[in-house]
Order: sequence, then structure tokens, then C-alpha cells
Amino acid sequence: MSHLAEDRGLIMYWDFDEGKGSSTVENISQVQDSIHYVFHSSELHQHDPQWRKGVVGSGLCFDGYSTYIAHSLDKTGIEHEAVSFSALTIGVWIAPRSYDWGNEGKLTAIVNRHDIEQKQGYLLGMSRHGSWSFQVGLDTGQWKEVWAPAGYELPKNTWSCIHAVFDSDRGELKLYLNGSEIACTDVPMGARLVQADDTDLLIGRNNHSSVLADVFHLQMFSGILDELKIYNQALNTEQIASAYQHVLDSTSEGTHPQLEYDEIKLDRTPLLQDRHRPQYHASPPAHWMNEPHAPIYFDGQYHLFYQHNPLGPFFYHIHWGHWVSKDLVHWRDLPVALAPEHDDLSPDGIWSGSATYDANGLPVLFFTAANDNLSPNQSVALAQSTYLQDHNPDLVQWTKYSDSLMVQPHGIGAFGDFRDPFVWKEGDRWLALVGSGIEDVGGVALAFSSEDMLNWTYKGIFYQADLQKYPYLGPIWELPVFLPLGIDQQGQHKHILLVSPVGEGADVEVFYWIGQWDEQQMSFIPDQEEPQLIDVGDFHFTGPSGMIDPKTNRKIIFTIAQGNRTSELEYQAGWAHNAGLPLSIYLREDGRLGIEPIQELQSLRGKKHVSFQEKSLQEANDLLKHVRGDRLEIQVELQSSTAQNIGIKVRCTPDRAEETLLYYDRKAAQLLVDRTKSTLNPQEVSTGIQGGTLDIHDDSLKLHIYLDGSMIEVYANGLKSLTTRVYPSRADALEMELWSDGELEVISMEVWDMQSIW
Repeated sequence: MSHLAEDRGLIMYWDFDEGKGSSTVENISQVQDSIHYVFHSSELHQHDPQWRKGVVGSGLCFDGYSTYIAHSLDKTGIEHEAVSFSALTIGVWIAPRSYDWGNEGKLTAIVNRHDIEQKQGYLLGMSRHGSWSFQVGLDTGQWKEVWAPAGYELPKNTWSCIHAVFDSDRGELKLYLNGSEIACTDVPMGARLVQADDTDLLIGRNNHSSVLADVFHLQMFSGILDELKIYNQALNTEQIASAYQHVLDSTSEGTHPQLEYDEIKLDRTPLLQDRHRPQYHASPPAHWMNEPHAPIYFDGQYHLFYQHNPLGPFFYHIHWGHWVSKDLVHWRDLPVALAPEHDDLSPDGIWSGSATYDANGLPVLFFTAANDNLSPNQSVALAQSTYLQDHNPDLVQWTKYSDSLMVQPHGIGAFGDFRDPFVWKEGDRWLALVGSGIEDVGGVALAFSSEDMLNWTYKGIFYQADLQKYPYLGPIWELPVFLPLGIDQQGQHKHILLVSPVGEGADVEVFYWIGQWDEQQMSFIPDQEEPQLIDVGDFHFTGPSGMIDPKTNRKIIFTIAQGNRTSELEYQAGWAHNAGLPLSIYLREDGRLGIEPIQELQSLRGKKHVSFQEKSLQEANDLLKHVRGDRLEIQVELQSSTAQNIGIKVRCTPDRAEETLLYYDRKAAQLLVDRTKSTLNPQEVSTGIQGGTLDIHDDSLKLHIYLDGSMIEVYANGLKSLTTRVYPSRADALEMELWSDGELEVISMEVWDMQSIW
């Protein structure tokens, strides 16, 4: 504990030097404050809050949605007899990891005990894009605020020393950043700060936070705090400068302390014990993701981005997360690539897009820029890599072009629904599709072209479907993807168009058409009007993106595997969603779409549990009795002349109280999953029977199955997939058995353990 002259009047002090455990000491009163943290009571995994390196000793890391401290002043005996006081200083070292969007105009609280409506208490906090403020309620009935001016925002992933001072004698509210005064606001001389008696002092959570989905409290701090001090005196400029310099001299040889990204980044380690969380599917280190997108290959590495909320496992304030890989299987987490900023381009979100190459062969990102100050609030923007400056093959830094490149054409498309550009280079020009919709017509993909990648011309409707005939295609299309498939038996060049419908009546799945591209007219002519599904597992396979792999010329698509859990369960888990496995798509000789997981996934195979051929159902199940696992790869080929339904049960408990049935209905020509017994947990919603059409004619049934925690992916005969989720309540739901309602011949079967990619 410090004994500097400026520490006279110190009434509360948290040094956060514990470095471990689930509580922290307020040093003046010696009160042990519990640290609220979601994983204290998780049924699946229990952990202490995350402690990180501080500026002095350790610091406490706040996760952005569940970590906070409630300090009851009634316990300390420190609360003054008076209900108001004339001076207050708060000092703290702060390293934000993410900024809140600023819902309802409320501040992300660093420390507060306030009630704005009653004009009581105090609040030191942050707002959008790193702006920050100190606010107090006075006995004059006023609520007074002082704000950091432009240029003095609190940077992410960087230590800042901030002080906030209320001085009744001088009639001032002041802010200090790194030992220097940056802002001052007048308050009435002699006015006193009125205490908010009906609330505890909270660190890291706003006393009056907004609530999302009845579960998630917003305006919660994300990052590291250290050396939090509260005084009942107004420190002067010299004292604050001295306190700042003292830390520099004692910890970093007189220089401002540095913070490495690895010391503050989201840590996936606590979630590795969650048996429901996939371990060989790409996922963010923690919190929320939706669709992965913008795949691109550069300088020996694949890059894949994803929609991400770094504040918690809920949809809010979307950024672009970033992974990199050498083999499309083993991914590394990189810092957020694109984030909302205080600009006129995308202050309110960085939504989905794609990647391509500029004229020099360097990667560029096209994204949906969200600006709620505009109407419509969506446009297409661009970010360029800083590779020419830093030569970093990880492409960590990106610079946004200042202006929107594509805006919704007047009178074209559903107003305000204009997003998810898919951009590619064709010869010497760049082409783009953007998702939208037309009233009474339905979803559309709009076409654009450019000669220089910056100036774009609207070319018309690329493709639209008949909403009256196919109402499940919905009023809006998102995430259009357009890839060449190859040449068919008649010598015609074929392409595939994929879309994801949304809106009222939409079936939120991935639909596609195979057809021909009229490059001159920038339009698409499908071979058949009716759309097809890649995946028949309902909405667990959505959000497509795609690329042509320059190493192999494969056409590869990526998707989001949604979790379909309640907000309460996602709060408790600390994560929501993951990517599906990368898939290779191709044109089969029969003209149908072929689909298979990429071959590189075989590198994850561990122990082979079984490998056999030509067995009866009973013989095969005898060999499977000792096979257990929830992270497996299974290949099995089945044939029956008498059974209508044939398949396999997975994630079974020994007593079969929980099990999931994957099967093929030969008469209906459908691939199905029965989840009516998948879990005994009434909170989980993974129940019922789902599936869709799969016509294998008279072929045997060939299933390629991947189990990974809650993920189940089935690939049948190279024609369709079925992606689903299960959350067994019992940890012993690890067995499997083959199943049919008649005789069954097991032509072949192999089962491998699969290794984690993390």
C-alpha cells in the first residue's frame, strides 16, 4: 500500500494484488469484497475471475458482461454521518479491451454509486469509442458532467491513468489523463455532492444498467483495472502528477507502462472444460459470434473473419473477429480486425462482408458499415491491409477508406436492408453482389461493378425469386455468395449462387441455385427455379461465405453453426455459436452439387477405435460397445433390403435415457435427426425431429459424421449435410450404436478420436 502525501484523505483503495481467488480486499476497511463472475457457479466449469498483470503487481480483468464488484459501505463504518460532502477524487489505472455501444446513452461504469433521476451520487465511466466522463449529483438539484475532449479518449489495450476530481470550494469538476489536466467544468461554489444511499458502490457495472434479453446487463466494463483509489479530498494538479510519476518510476523506469496484447486478450482457456463447447471447430476465444466470412489466402496463410461481440455472449455492437491458419484446420486467434469507430462511416457496427485482392494482389476487406445517424443506416465500405508498411503476414492492422463505396440505389430494394457485399475480381474489374429485397417480390441480390475498386456502378438485379411461389425465401436476402463450379457434361460453365433468407416468413437456411452467369448483363440464370438446400438440419447451418482456394482451385464454403440456446444458458456458458467445418463443394457428373468436408480435417484424427467390414447389425454393435467419445469422426456405409429406416444413435447414455438418432428414411427419401431424447435438461431446446429430402436412389447409405461437443454434422453420400446441436445433461452420453427397423448390413465402419485445434 502506498504512503504518498497525496494519499492523505484516502478512504477506499483496491490494489487488486491478490492475483488469484474470487475476492479482493478494500485496503482501508479491510473488507473482503466478492467478485461477481459467471463461472463461480457454472454447472459445467468453475473458475476464478481472470487476473492479469497490472501496472503495480496484478490487476483484475473484467469480462464485459458478468464481472463486477459490489462494495457495501454499510459494512465498512466508513460512510460519513453527513449525507453530502464537498470533495471527491477518484484515481484508477485502466486498460479497456472493448467499448460499449452506449445503449440509452448510459455510461459504462468504472466506479459508481449514483442515481441520475434523483440527482444523487457519482459516476466515473466511459461512453462510445473511448470517450469518458465524471458526473455528480449536487444538493442544488443539478446533475453535472465533465467530459474528456476529443483526442483524449481512453485507448483500447493500453494503460491509462485517469483521475476525476470534484472540488466544491473551487466550484470545479476536473479530469486528468496520465497526470495532466484535460478538462474542467464549473459547478456552483459551495455545492455539495449528495450521496445515493439506496445503492452499493459498484466497480465495473452501472448502478442503473440497461438489460438485454432479460439477462444481460449492458454498460459493464471490459478490460483491466488496477490501483483504484477514492479520496474525500480534492487532489490538486501537483498531487495527481506526482502520483502518476510515482507509478512510472517504481514500475517502468520512468516511462509509461506498456501492455502487451496477450496480457489483455480474451482467453479461451476457461471454456476448454465446457463439454458442450466444440474443440475442433473454429470459435472465438469467448463470447458471441455469428457468421464467419471474408475468407482469403495470402502469403502462405488463410484468413477468416467473423461477426463478433467482444463484450459478451449476446448479439450487440458487432466487430470483425479474426483467425489465421496454414491449413484451414488449425486456427490462431488474432486481435479484432475491424471495430466501430468515432467516424461518419461505421460508428454503430461492422457487419458482414467479404475479401478480395486489389490491383497489386494485396487483400482488401469489404464490409457493411452501420451508421444509425443515416437513413438508411447501411452502406458498403472498404478496409485495406497495412501489409506494405509493416510486412506482417498475419494482417493484424487494417485502415478503413473514409467514404462509403456502395449505397442503396434510390427506389431499389427494401429500404434500409442493403448489406453483406460479396466482391470478387474478374479480369481487370471488380464485381459485387449485395443482399436486399423488393416489396411484394422478395429477396434479391443486387449487382455492382467497378474499374478501380473505389467507384462503383449499380448494374441491376442479379437474381430474384418468386416470393409467391417460394414464400420461405423471405422478403430479404443476406450473404449472397457466387462461385464458379466447373463445366458440366454438356460443356456449359456452371456457377452456384447461395443466399440466406431473413424476415417475416423466411426459412433461415442456406439455399442455392446452380446455373449460368450472363457476365455482360450481370445476371444469373438458374437451371431450375426451385431453390435447393445444402443442409437439411434446419437453422443450425446458416450464414454462408465462400472462396476459391488459390492453392487447389477448390471452392470452399464456411458457415455459422448456431447454438439455439436460451439467453440464460448462453450467459452461463460464456460463449455462443461457432463455425461449421470448412466444406468443399463441386459439380458432380450427374449435375448435382457435391459437398464434402475438406480433406485436411484428417490431420486431426487420433486413436482409431474400430475399423471393420461386412458385419451384421448385432456384430457391428458388439464391436462398438467399448467405443466412447464426444469428439469423434465416424464413417459408416449401410445397406438394407427390408428396413425402411436405417442409421446410427450417437451421444447415448448407457441406459439410453439420452440419445440422438441420425437416420435415413428410404421410403420418404429423407435424411433425419431425432432429438426427442437428446437431453433431459428442460432448459435446452434441442428437441424434436428435423431433416429434409435426400435422394440416393438405390445406393447404399454412406454417412460421414463429426461429433464435437454439442455439434453433430452428418454428410450423406456426398450430396447433403445435416447439422444439428445436442446438449446432453449427462456426462456419460458418450456411446453409439447402429440402428434399423429391419435387417441391416454394415458394409464398412471406421471411428477415430478427433484432437482439439486449440
